[in-house]
Amino acid sequence: MLTPFPLESARAIVAFMKKIIVAVGSTRKPKLRAVMGALDAFAPKLVQDGDFEVVGVEVESGVSPTPSSCEELMRGARQRVEALVRLARESSKPWRYFVGLEGGLEVLQDDRSRRVFLESWAYVSDGARGCYGRSGGIELPEELAHEVLERGFDLSDAIDRFAGSVGIRDGQGAWGVLSGDLIPRDESFRVAVITAFAPFYNARMYGRATLAAT
Repeated sequence: MLTPFPLESARAIVAFMKKIIVAVGSTRKPKLRAVMGALDAFAPKLVQDGDFEVVGVEVESGVSPTPSSCEELMRGARQRVEALVRLARESSKPWRYFVGLEGGLEVLQDDRSRRVFLESWAYVSDGARGCYGRSGGIELPEELAHEVLERGFDLSDAIDRFAGSVGIRDGQGAWGVLSGDLIPRDESFRVAVITAFAPFYNARMYGRATLAAT
């Protein structure tokens, strides 16, 4: 004869089964807020009734403090995720998704002059496959771009000097300074995370694209 199982215990088991831990390769608050904000937007599409938890882990990106190309931004975000995946396997961490975030510059040339844009990139993996996403870009004043690209200052230091403040990267970020606080740093990363997760929470559409290509 089966012993009746308490309803509270059954609910606890269901909750435990649906716990989804998302590991982020940074402990910086703007980045963690960005991932949590993105999950608020698409979590029900990713895992219905999932109980999501975000954990921040400091890992190395393997790129310069201020990446200065699209390729370097992508590599930094991906290498953060690869470091998280290795850590999860070595330590048997129950992490379901892995997120790497990288902010930096993209240098372009138009017909007349150099144009330097600040961008936020994300790389997301479930341990088997990975996808990229990014925000839009906001152009840097030439004086600020010169401080970073020619004089070698990290953007976090250069923006403090440029704006006459301290610790901007952990608050509004360069995005906030340049956009007049209309787009803070965490919002730019939130957009990048949403776009990187799209093939996971909108898998049916991306599956169709794959089928159409074959």
